[in-house]
Amino acid sequence: MRITRRKFQQMTAASMCGGLASLATQPSGHGTAWADQAKPSDTGPLETFVPTRAITRGPLNHWFGYYDKQEFDPTGRFVLSNEIDFEGRSPTGDDSIGVGYVDTHNDDAWTSLGRSNAWGWQQGCMLQWVGQNGDRILWNDRQEDEFVCRLYNKTTGEIKTLPRPIYTISADGRFGLSVDFRRIDNLRPGYGYDGLADPNVADRAPQDSGVWRVDLETGESKLILSLADVAAIPWPDGDRHADAWHYFNHLLINPSGTRFTVLHRYRPGFDPKTLQYQGGFVTRMFTADVDGGNRYVLDPSGYTSHFIWKDDQQVTMWTKPEGRSNGFYTLTDQTDQIVAVGADKMPGNGHNTYLPAPYSDWILNDTYPDRKTSRQTVYLYHVPSGRRVDLGHFPAPKAYRGEWRCDTHPRSSSDGTQVAIDSPHNGGRQVYVMDIKEVLQG
Repeated sequence: MRITRRKFQQMTAASMCGGLASLATQPSGHGTAWADQAKPSDTGPLETFVPTRAITRGPLNHWFGYYDKQEFDPTGRFVLSNEIDFEGRSPTGDDSIGVGYVDTHNDDAWTSLGRSNAWGWQQGCMLQWVGQNGDRILWNDRQEDEFVCRLYNKTTGEIKTLPRPIYTISADGRFGLSVDFRRIDNLRPGYGYDGLADPNVADRAPQDSGVWRVDLETGESKLILSLADVAAIPWPDGDRHADAWHYFNHLLINPSGTRFTVLHRYRPGFDPKTLQYQGGFVTRMFTADVDGGNRYVLDPSGYTSHFIWKDDQQVTMWTKPEGRSNGFYTLTDQTDQIVAVGADKMPGNGHNTYLPAPYSDWILNDTYPDRKTSRQTVYLYHVPSGRRVDLGHFPAPKAYRGEWRCDTHPRSSSDGTQVAIDSPHNGGRQVYVMDIKEVLQG
């Protein structure tokens, strides 16, 4: 019988002396009760330098998730969010979250869209606006023994179900890319989905698992990049690491929808019976055409982390190129061009994007909690001038660490003048919006 990671943890916890279990495997009740134990007394003070306000409120906890998704509708009025009634533990396949949006022009009124049984703390359920018209929204869910995608039409209220979950979508909203969230859940907890066991759990690099292209109109999908094919490509050391356990994570399509990036990762050890892995992951970034052709190892370093397409050819990422220090670099696709970016003003890893035109000279970024103050900083970096502008320092109580941490993951509106973040600084995670017009126009 195949089991999921969470089910195995629960079975292990139940067999422990006295039936005791850790916070990570046992329900903790309503979110506000746990948040009461996570007040920011163990952090430095909240400081904001631009107009900032919460657009969601308790007693439920709210957050959006990853930094590379479209949270604002094209008008900047409607802002998407997930909501949940607990915090402080890993989700199980039985836990569902609400999905909806806030009307920031109507007293932040909440409109519920539905629920999801396919989610994680870092990326939510991939909730995002589709295309440029503001009339479609998608999120991932579980339906019986499959992970699926719900596609909501805001005009008609109809919900269409696509047969595969979506990781990332093209800017025009015509197609998306899918990966195996069951495998990710085993090898990178917090980014996959619990509730369904991986049928390839004993296969180190399966041929029938990888990246699928999904037509968002018809739901038709095609495997365009398999783990087996990519794992067969030697790493810079000449080794294929055939004894390791391989998976894909973090996909993103370029602005014109012609190529995409994907991180190919492996862990040196994994036990298919206990679902426990050994060792950290090693990473390289591939790019490819959206039909899977013209594959290219853009970053073979082993250290690729957060990244964003700057344009159709350039990708800005946190990495450590050979012979260089950790930092943000811009790499040009299908070439060996590497340029350092903001080494003195962006010295730490963060969740980086470029603001949209006419402000595309600005990088929007954040930091992880400072070791001394436990505060996360959200900031802008102006590439031509090298100027950094801090937008705010947000306390991150130390209870928010590990898999259920709450990174700010800053996301901008389509006109670039608003920024939304997730923050737990006021007794539970909520969504905040920052007005940055004066910074940009000053």
